[in-house]
Amino acid sequence: MKKKRIMIPMVLACLSVQVGAQEYNDSLATTGYAKTQSAAERTSSVSIIKNEDFNKRSAKNIGNSLFGQGAGLMTLQGNGQYSNAEPTFYIRGLKTMSKNNPLILVDGIERDIDKITSEEVENVIVLKDAAAVAIYGYKGINGVINIETKRGKYRTKEVNVSYEHGFEWQARKPQFVNSATYATAVNEALANDGMLPRYSQDELNAFNSGTLPYLYPNVNWVDETMGELASTNIYNVSFRGGADKFRYYALGSLINNKGFIGSPNENEGYSTQDQYSKANLRMNLDIDLTNNTKLKLNILGSLMETRSPGAIDTNIDDTSGDLNLWSSMLYVLPSAAFPIKLEDGTWGGNSTWKGTLNPIAMSQGAAYSKQHERSVFADMTLIQNLSSITPGLGASVMISYDNTALFREDHSKTFVYGSDIVTSWENGVPAATTHFSEGKDSDMGSAAKVTTYKKAFNVSGTLYYDKALNEDHHLYSQLKWDYESRKFIGLNTTYYRYNTSLYTHYGYKDKMFADLSISASASNRMAPGSKWAFSPTLSLAWVLSKEDFMKDNEWINFLKLRASAGVINSDQLPLDSNGNEVYNYFEQTYGGGSTYPLAPNDGLLGSYVLGRLASPSLRHEKAYKYNIGVDASLFNSLDITLDGYYERRSDIWVDSKGKYSSILGFDTPFENAGIVDSWGVDFGANYTKKIGEVKLNAGANFLFAKNKIVEQLEEARLYSNLVTTNDPLKQTYGLQAIGFFKDQADIDNSPKQLFSDVKAGDIKYKDVNKDNVIDSNDKTAIGYSTTAPEIYYSFHLGADWKGLGFDAMFQGTGRYSAVLNTKSLFWPLINNTTISQEYFDNRWTPENQDAKYPRLSSQSNDNNYQTNTLWLADRSFLKLRSVEVYYKLPQCLLQKTKVVRNAKLYVRGIDLLCFDNVKVADPECYGAGYPLTRSVVAGVSIGF
Repeated sequence: MKKKRIMIPMVLACLSVQVGAQEYNDSLATTGYAKTQSAAERTSSVSIIKNEDFNKRSAKNIGNSLFGQGAGLMTLQGNGQYSNAEPTFYIRGLKTMSKNNPLILVDGIERDIDKITSEEVENVIVLKDAAAVAIYGYKGINGVINIETKRGKYRTKEVNVSYEHGFEWQARKPQFVNSATYATAVNEALANDGMLPRYSQDELNAFNSGTLPYLYPNVNWVDETMGELASTNIYNVSFRGGADKFRYYALGSLINNKGFIGSPNENEGYSTQDQYSKANLRMNLDIDLTNNTKLKLNILGSLMETRSPGAIDTNIDDTSGDLNLWSSMLYVLPSAAFPIKLEDGTWGGNSTWKGTLNPIAMSQGAAYSKQHERSVFADMTLIQNLSSITPGLGASVMISYDNTALFREDHSKTFVYGSDIVTSWENGVPAATTHFSEGKDSDMGSAAKVTTYKKAFNVSGTLYYDKALNEDHHLYSQLKWDYESRKFIGLNTTYYRYNTSLYTHYGYKDKMFADLSISASASNRMAPGSKWAFSPTLSLAWVLSKEDFMKDNEWINFLKLRASAGVINSDQLPLDSNGNEVYNYFEQTYGGGSTYPLAPNDGLLGSYVLGRLASPSLRHEKAYKYNIGVDASLFNSLDITLDGYYERRSDIWVDSKGKYSSILGFDTPFENAGIVDSWGVDFGANYTKKIGEVKLNAGANFLFAKNKIVEQLEEARLYSNLVTTNDPLKQTYGLQAIGFFKDQADIDNSPKQLFSDVKAGDIKYKDVNKDNVIDSNDKTAIGYSTTAPEIYYSFHLGADWKGLGFDAMFQGTGRYSAVLNTKSLFWPLINNTTISQEYFDNRWTPENQDAKYPRLSSQSNDNNYQTNTLWLADRSFLKLRSVEVYYKLPQCLLQKTKVVRNAKLYVRGIDLLCFDNVKVADPECYGAGYPLTRSVVAGVSIGF
């Protein structure tokens, strides 16, 4: 294969602004070294988010507190169910065809952050360039997020107590049509398909009149199933302090959320409410065993329990737990399907819509299921000063063990359901009916099983040397060895990694700095002979503000230039078509072939055939990372950080089927042939100014992350519009819709569309390749990625006057697409599903030819339901992520108590406003799942 040259673009087109930028004189950060570094001496690209900046969303964990925070960090949400609301993170956007998720650490150890509350976190540190992630070996290629928990303080004693109570409501719930409109829509769809109507005029009259609710019901399933409000309570109590040789931080936290099930207490002895509870107990200790020996001990115990309505016909091995009321029922069931209950109290259901689709029956009559998660995170670090051997020498040893297990109890039960069906009419009145009944009543289940467990063991040793050689030269160097073992439930799920890193930091007159890192990493995930890889990085920094020619400048308080370059390797595995990792990519696979009969009664002789061929190349995916940066503090009030970056990701695993002809006759192997370029800039600013008694603070965040696929072994394409190489990662592809067919003459005079037979009101497509036929060869790049935006920004504004203040955070996206293919909402009536009011009001009819959506159809319409520009929406949005109004009680009043140090009362609004183009659904979560929520929280915080 022809070699590609690595070129750094002259222009780097990506912007990011940090909310709450560093205070450059005292911003110490732990970036994986035995020594913390100040902002002045750091040569790498690092963003620090402090507790006072992110702890304003009353979120259930630290991950949900980071929207809009951190330069270069994208935080995206996509689930409205409280128990499953976990964000997705990207650092500087998408960079590879394999996995793009960053490494997430808690106190330097890879851990699940859904257990970590915002209250217990001191800082969140985002590591972005090669110099910042080098010592993390294989795992740091996509960037690193390190969560630092709080620690004790010498010679102090503090107690902090807080309580928050919140109300949530589901924003932009789907609006489906009533039963009369549904029946009309079905008949119209059938007529459009050339079929007979389903509902007679008598039945339409019955739906309209509402006089026969048990035979022709009109049920608003969303309103009947879901209540208007959910509630959350968050309790925190923490103890922080220490003596001369001992420091401690302890936290007890309890979160309880009760969901939206409208009537969860219809059964004696148990509730069917969606419920989430989590309790955390943390203890962080720092002990000075001697003047030269220190011990750090961190322990977190977390207990989590979720409860949800029973799940009929689900397997306890299914770790997803409950049947989703929204996607499985509320987005499916028409208002005309059946009544909630029959007159005799039997749950409603029939042969077309089973009673197991009855969301009220499922949320009240199917009992419940529970999940319990128990987690323990424990780590210990021993630090020894070895200056007795030589000044500046020291060593440390860290050991950690984490264990998480998920237990599921299934107490579901089944029930009888039925319907009365009209078989004949006389004079507009039902003359005869028949009864349908199915299902059976059962006792509550009692099955229980461990469905998931994870175990992690880490040990590391560090030898470091930290010494000022003289007044001009300072040297810090460390040699670190890491070992990691991680075990998950299932097969091929035990990972071992080794990493040895040498890091050296040199400072000259506290104004010029140079860092060199070399890492050697190994992983059992890689094929024999390719387990090891080396990752070198170099970074430089120059503090211009300390030069003589800058000292007299009154408006520049601090100014530093940075640059870094390096190669980072990864143990990423090939991904199959479903996104699952392929562990045996280096082995020849075989599959069952034909069978041949032997002599009578001797059975069959089987054969084997070659499966996927073994990968001929065994290299590591690697990133060539380049970064330039500027940090500045101006006018005693404005902090700025600016980074430009370029990255080439090479040796990415790709399927080589595009490289070979089908005459090969076998499944093609994976090869290290993929190449992706990405580039951008992080820019951060924060402004703080005090005017009289008023303190003002403002900041902003803007990220524009670009990327391009350079090589992916793409097969030869018949037309240029089908070529995806040189397009961005996760680019959306589809047809270009140019309107609707007006009539048969319009169809006859247009290029033939081959997806299915078309009629007036169907979508008309552009003949992109000019072959006078519309088929899959006319697909082309449309819109942007639906996975991650190219633009991510935020801004905030706050003010404080004598303890009375407010703070508001806005966050938005741009160059971001959505494909509106949600069943019933945008693709209605398929397989007897319902239809949204939005679609019905904007559908094509002969009288409404300038419609928003195509004609109604009762069947899956292959022509209309292609990915195309009609279903493509601009997913850009701007949200008010949080707004807080608070009052801090004055110190003159608190001092009289002789107990209370500080007290704060506050009210918060979370995600209250959204400005976007989707309108009908939330742009972050527009599928058939739980709608996203908005909330108002009242809280009090008291320090003793």
